[in-house]
Amino acid sequence: MNIRHLRTAAAVIAATFVVAPVAAASSDTTEPDSSEPAASEPAASEPGTSESGTESSAITSESSATIAFLMPDIASTRYELFDAPLFTARVAELCPGCEVIYLNADADPAKQQQQADSVLVQGADVIVIDPVDSAAAATIVNSARAQEIPVVAYDRPIPDAPPDLYVSFDNFAIGASIAQSLVDHLDAEGAEGGLLQVNGSPTDAAAGLIGDGIHSVIDESGYELLGEFDTPGWQPPEAQNWVSGQITRFPDQIAGVVAANDGTGGGAIAAFKAAGVDVPPVTGNDAELAALQRIIAGDQFNTISKPIYIVAEAAAEVAVAFVEGSPPVPETTLFDAPSLLFEPTVITLDNIVEFLQGPDAPYPIEEICTEEYAAACTELGLT
Repeated sequence: MNIRHLRTAAAVIAATFVVAPVAAASSDTTEPDSSEPAASEPAASEPGTSESGTESSAITSESSATIAFLMPDIASTRYELFDAPLFTARVAELCPGCEVIYLNADADPAKQQQQADSVLVQGADVIVIDPVDSAAAATIVNSARAQEIPVVAYDRPIPDAPPDLYVSFDNFAIGASIAQSLVDHLDAEGAEGGLLQVNGSPTDAAAGLIGDGIHSVIDESGYELLGEFDTPGWQPPEAQNWVSGQITRFPDQIAGVVAANDGTGGGAIAAFKAAGVDVPPVTGNDAELAALQRIIAGDQFNTISKPIYIVAEAAAEVAVAFVEGSPPVPETTLFDAPSLLFEPTVITLDNIVEFLQGPDAPYPIEEICTEEYAAACTELGLT
């Protein structure tokens, strides 16, 4: 498990709220996509500032609290590899008396409801949740609110019952960024034809925001939208099956595919390869290992770098702030929830070398440049 960015460049979440960091200790875990972003260049910690860039004080917390960290699925590798360990480690640093209960719903909203009920029975003091189903999660927010337990929505919003705080990258900006990157590329190449839009799960409000961002670009691009699909559960096979049908329906007419994340993008690419036709430029989001390899190999056009430590550590600091009774009051709101939103970065073949050699690289080069991708890596200077 590589979490090399756990403590690198975390200064980008500076100056939005105040938390008092304390000495580290271990925490328990259980079961195994318009804003005002805060950004700066990586900086070393200075006296009076925590490693995450937030202002600190000299006090030591003696709080003893239970913080639930409820994630949505294992289809995306990020939650197990990065979000959970990064969140848990940061809480341990800030609050040695705090216990983190990490649970993953495996894309089952009923299971997530059960998990939320369970942590409330266990006496959770704060719930941080990335909802499987944004609408269904309103019940979880209301149940917690009835017990005066603060809820932090993580990565995906909960529009029907605004939580106490929302922490995420700007999902509308993600959709707009990947779409604009693709459209600019097609314009530069003089491409002809139309576009396919492969959205995320219809039960995920963040997917809706990404889709809205995509539309904001495509609708003004001059390229015809040939077809649009909401991918159940973000499942790559569902995306692949739909794109396969579109290839049959629109032979030689598909100039590009705007896919909402790397999984759906990978499914789209697999559909073109299975059909035995050239793969047009396909977008992605999340900078997953397989997606980075596909970009290097020339199969995927772009992805989004969202250094997970930014949101994971911000959510941990917010959770501890709620434990301490001093939650932040950000100026930005989304769906009536006070929100901390961060700006993503588009990764293409043009900047992937700089990205993978920089402090925010999610994987070491040796994990990316395996034997299958060795020649392409060498050509790019990635050795």
